[in-house]
Amino acid sequence: MSQYDQIQQALLDSPKTWLITGVAGFIGSNLLETLLLLNQKVVGLDNFATGYQHNLDEVESLVTSDQWARFNFIEGDIRNLEDCATACENVDYGLHQAAIGSVTRSINDPIMTNSANITGFLNMLVAARDAKVTSFTYAASSSTYGNHPALPKVEDNIGEPLSPYAVTKYVNELYADIFARTYDFHSIGLRYFNIFGKRQTPEGAYAAVIPKWTAAMIKGDEVFINGDGENSRDFNFIVNAVQANILAATTSNPEAKNQVYNVAVGGRTTLNVLFTALKDNLGINGVNYNQAPVFREFRAGDVRHSQADISKIQTLLGYEPQFNIIQGIEKAMPWYMKSLR
Repeated sequence: MSQYDQIQQALLDSPKTWLITGVAGFIGSNLLETLLLLNQKVVGLDNFATGYQHNLDEVESLVTSDQWARFNFIEGDIRNLEDCATACENVDYGLHQAAIGSVTRSINDPIMTNSANITGFLNMLVAARDAKVTSFTYAASSSTYGNHPALPKVEDNIGEPLSPYAVTKYVNELYADIFARTYDFHSIGLRYFNIFGKRQTPEGAYAAVIPKWTAAMIKGDEVFINGDGENSRDFNFIVNAVQANILAATTSNPEAKNQVYNVAVGGRTTLNVLFTALKDNLGINGVNYNQAPVFREFRAGDVRHSQADISKIQTLLGYEPQFNIIQGIEKAMPWYMKSLR
């Protein structure tokens, strides 16, 4: 039995109270689903800036009525300290997922990104500290590596940030470290690498590449690749990210606290290879897409290559990704077929 399996069994035997900020979003709703299926009590906070009621509705349809009754939703904003304080009351484990994502969006509106990602993060740290939350795990980002050229990315080696979004996520890590040293309030940051899976929206100018391309292929629309298609990413299926959050929240290893970790599979896939993988998997599912991709200019703020070294999170938290990119696409495709038509 893996360490993660043991923790899930322990949670079933002894339920806790969890807080998920951004609970109506992509990652937040997947965390909610998993925790409710483990019979946990969950408090969720969201202002629906980038989350959706239909994500919560889908989770409700996948759990029992008794499990859904363990969920308490608060419509509120992390930029409001009072909302954060209310959400943190009597919470054991905090999972802070709320943020304004997207490099491009941050370039277009740095003030909004700063407000949510820095002011909101600081509010959550203060509220969790004051409520004496047992553990606080937050969504960091691989964008923190900036222009550092080395591959794979190792947690201690970062470069200069390439976007306002990257600045905000790095500031989160700095604040977390200050709170550990100043207030003895320890947290864990998870540097996500290109997470994908069900309930990740394909809509809007800032949609992630996998759902956006999949939706376009299903509908027979053009697929646009920014650059030459040789940019590469460490694509990580959502189930792996959920595992990382639960391992981080529940760890009893003192060396694992007040750290940041890469959350990925440790691989690297180019956009050209990704295009072919999505096209082939759709073909297996009866959708034949015969158009070539349309190449256009590189996007401002994008890094050329991204790949994670995951040895630190494996060693200190017992993380073992369950799905590589191809397995993740296969697992996610039924949801895409049902939801993106």
